[in-house]
Amino acid sequence: MLLQRVVEVSSRVAATRSRKAKSAAIAELLSDAVVDEIPIVVGFLSGLPRQGKVGIGWAAVADLEAPPESGPGLGVDVVDRFLDAFPAISGPGAQERRAVALRGLVAGGTVEEVGFLRRLLTGELRQGALEGIMVEAVAAAFDVSVSSVRRAAMLSGDLGRTAAIAAIDGETGLAAVGMTVLTAIQPMLAASAPDVEAALDQLGRALIEWKLDGTRIQAHRRGGEVRVFTRNLNDVTDRLPGIVEGVLRLDVESVILDGESMALAPDGGPMPFEQTMSEFGSDGPTGVLELKPFWFDILHLDGRDLIDLPLSERRQALASIAPEGALIPQIATSDPQVATAFLDDARSLRHEGVMVKDPDSGYEAGRRGSAWIKVKPVYTLDLVILAAEWGSGRRTGWLSNLHLGARDADGGFVMLGKTFKGLTDAMLEWQTEALLEREIRRTKRAVYVRPEIVVEVAFDGLLPSTRYPGGMALRFARVRAHRPDKNPEDADTIDTVREIFESRRASGS
Repeated sequence: MLLQRVVEVSSRVAATRSRKAKSAAIAELLSDAVVDEIPIVVGFLSGLPRQGKVGIGWAAVADLEAPPESGPGLGVDVVDRFLDAFPAISGPGAQERRAVALRGLVAGGTVEEVGFLRRLLTGELRQGALEGIMVEAVAAAFDVSVSSVRRAAMLSGDLGRTAAIAAIDGETGLAAVGMTVLTAIQPMLAASAPDVEAALDQLGRALIEWKLDGTRIQAHRRGGEVRVFTRNLNDVTDRLPGIVEGVLRLDVESVILDGESMALAPDGGPMPFEQTMSEFGSDGPTGVLELKPFWFDILHLDGRDLIDLPLSERRQALASIAPEGALIPQIATSDPQVATAFLDDARSLRHEGVMVKDPDSGYEAGRRGSAWIKVKPVYTLDLVILAAEWGSGRRTGWLSNLHLGARDADGGFVMLGKTFKGLTDAMLEWQTEALLEREIRRTKRAVYVRPEIVVEVAFDGLLPSTRYPGGMALRFARVRAHRPDKNPEDADTIDTVREIFESRRASGS
């Protein structure tokens, strides 16, 4: 299949807001692909090749141009093989040899193909082919159910491979996909509620546990081998030796655990989030802090997958193997007063809030459903940095005032306001470097960037606004933390923001 066909479908998907039209266009393309091409095409249209990021930055592709007389076009298999081989170009003179290789790749491409590759390889391809739409397209292309595709993709962690299985073996093949210990699966996510009473109104009697201000981890063990993954499925095993040792001490042969890691202060409370995150740095653990694991779920135990069991039974299985102090505290209640007192206890110990969970729910990998609800008394959102303005005074030379956006249904971002509050000198230094690496254009005042960096933003409320396209503006916004453990797809949606806005208007607050 020529890359040009993928480019054409990408353009069609970007040009429509109709979810049905997007899915139909992708399904038609997938149904025409041969089996070996399916994972490649899925990756290209999802905005990330199946190889992931291969070390090609904006500077390397900014000046790439198709030849004056374009060739017949690139095959998707040709591009895929190039991306397989590219990381191996290393050693003395690697930069020039990589540049030569890139020029060689595009020599046979069309203008449209080269433009597509430039956006794909730098993470700027956001044409609205979100994972949910891709799941629907795979189901339509190969006449299987959406639920089967979604489940297999979440368990395998690979939507492209899942699509190929659907093409070859249909429902039977998808049903056979299970968890593989030492292979990360997408985590279950939570909805939000303004208070525990609202959460209990939805769930009735619930399991309520502290929400820790740590970093989500997923730990796998098979025999003497352990792997630890972040919430966005990055392997951080080498950076968390203490947690690896703890998992090895468990009296199990194989296990998959879901939980949080956190650095503790001398009084037993949590250290600031940014200090916990420092142990996840690209240079490995600093050794200054010891991260402690706190587990709240178990997905597999000694050869048996547990995700379809009710949460109450999974909790019992977890309690049977977890060492003392490693379980996140939890109560079961339907009484708002009891739940509020439990929340107050968590807050008094400097934790974020509570999670309110349906005790009968299975583990919905990769889903943000209503079975888990987070309650944090301070309004917070995970937003994406769209641009930043240069600071003045003591902040001269740093990118300071952040333009913040929420995710919309089509894969874009809706700006909600700006803030420079809450940023320490260390945060300013880090974000200036990180944002300049993602620069796409600039004005005299601001640098506009690829929307890749997520920040957790606290705010006092939302005001009506004619200035911003979402019709709302953040009130007294301040940055709580950069969240390098989250992808832009994990950011809160504009619909979530509207729910908060409308609920506050209804309550008169």
